[in-house]
Amino acid sequence: MASGKGKSDRSSDTPPDRIVYSEFGENAAFERATPDLPPNQQNLRVQASRKGRGGKTVTVISGFQSNEETLTALLKKLKAQCGAGGTLKDSEIEIQGDHAQKLSQILVNLGYKAKVSGGSGK
Repeated sequence: MASGKGKSDRSSDTPPDRIVYSEFGENAAFERATPDLPPNQQNLRVQASRKGRGGKTVTVISGFQSNEETLTALLKKLKAQCGAGGTLKDSEIEIQGDHAQKLSQILVNLGYKAKVSGGSGK
């Protein structure tokens, strides 16, 4: 009894990457488009924070409306200016240490509208 509930021969003929069903026509991830505004149209907030970081102070810059490549290049410049490490998380730049005043001045010199938010983290 070759015809039964066993595996059919057709499964070996089909390529493994074959799309069986796609609701939107293409198998591409849909991402929310981020407008890449010029620096003088972006209002940034610079603040020192310790929350959720085990007591370590980091300076968080938020309010960016730029793509990831632009933010990565800016992050590299800011880390070099502060002599500290940092990262890019959810369109926010985090620089290790309390550099709020210095980063605010650097961003203003680069053409961004930046202001320090909150008091000192100490």
